Amino acid sequence: MIVGVPTEIKSNEYRVALVPAGAEALTGRGHTVLVQAGAGLGSGFTDEMYETAGAQSVVDVEKIWADAEMIMKVKEPVGPEHGRMREGQIVYTFFHFAADEGLTHAVLDSKCVAVAYETVQLPTGELPLLTPMSEVAGRLAVQEGAHHLEKENGGFGSLLGGVPGVLPAEVVILGGGVVGTNAAKMAAGLGAHVTILDINLDRLRYLADVMPANVDTVHSNRHTILEQAARADLLIGAVLLPGARAPSLLRREDLKVMKDGSVIVDVAVDQGGCIETVKPTTHADPTYVVDGVVHYCVANMPGAVPRTSTLALTNATLPYGLLLADRGWRDACRANGPLALGLNAVEGQLTYAAVGEAFGLESIPVSEVL
Repeated sequence: MIVGVPTEIKSNEYRVALVPAGAEALTGRGHTVLVQAGAGLGSGFTDEMYETAGAQSVVDVEKIWADAEMIMKVKEPVGPEHGRMREGQIVYTFFHFAADEGLTHAVLDSKCVAVAYETVQLPTGELPLLTPMSEVAGRLAVQEGAHHLEKENGGFGSLLGGVPGVLPAEVVILGGGVVGTNAAKMAAGLGAHVTILDINLDRLRYLADVMPANVDTVHSNRHTILEQAARADLLIGAVLLPGARAPSLLRREDLKVMKDGSVIVDVAVDQGGCIETVKPTTHADPTYVVDGVVHYCVANMPGAVPRTSTLALTNATLPYGLLLADRGWRDACRANGPLALGLNAVEGQLTYAAVGEAFGLESIPVSEVL
């Protein structure tokens, strides 16, 4: 199979979908790998490193999209990439369709085969290709939140860990999954007082057992969310419904209970956000203020640390990429149930129900296309 790896063109996105070791694994199995010149530089991988691994360095991105039977990316196709997708071509990347109706229609119109990282799901419920980026984003949420709590950056002027004689900041995390757990670890390690809210009592019991003493758990409902939002110096949105739009847990009118200069970091912005006032921002212009509350809503947070993110992501995505290249999408998905759940659109047909529900579109079961 011919596998193409274009340079990411989303704003301030420096990750790459394939590292040289992955290129070597593909070429070692007889596949052809086309990597756009400079695609790996943001993550520290030179064209020479890819060429040594057996890949071909290609300047013309149009040639990569035209020749490749499978495109490997990090972020969803944007702008001119919509017109480059073609019928039968596998596009293997993060899509987050439920937050982007325009992208959904572009993919359906192209009749490509969309394999979404974020909906590949193991029988345990784990999302193995989303997990590494959730780990990065959860940790970054605290790092960025602490930065924007500084007065010079628009915040209240609180230090997360406080100092002797001064109480630490209050960090409230909506969601106790991978993002929330990693955020809690970071915030607790910096000395903040952390409260995690979740609707899953078993998860809260687990977190109560493994987290340090400065982390508390609270069952999530409308009352407790508002109560904790009023206390928060930093509020982190970390709620995920696989493949679906995130639920809106904090309304516009609820911001009035929050402190002026408090900070919201909504990691769920890729899926529409779990706070009503969020809208996607970029690393170049990451924040805005609503009712005195600073909002940090960068839609590709892990892109800020591309070296770590690229290595973590490709460790997880490469095995499935090899399966797709070796067997083609249909046989690969028949052989691997978790990968089959990654099929979101196939040759003009929507195959992920949650996306259809988000936009009132008809969808069909994956089994029908397999």
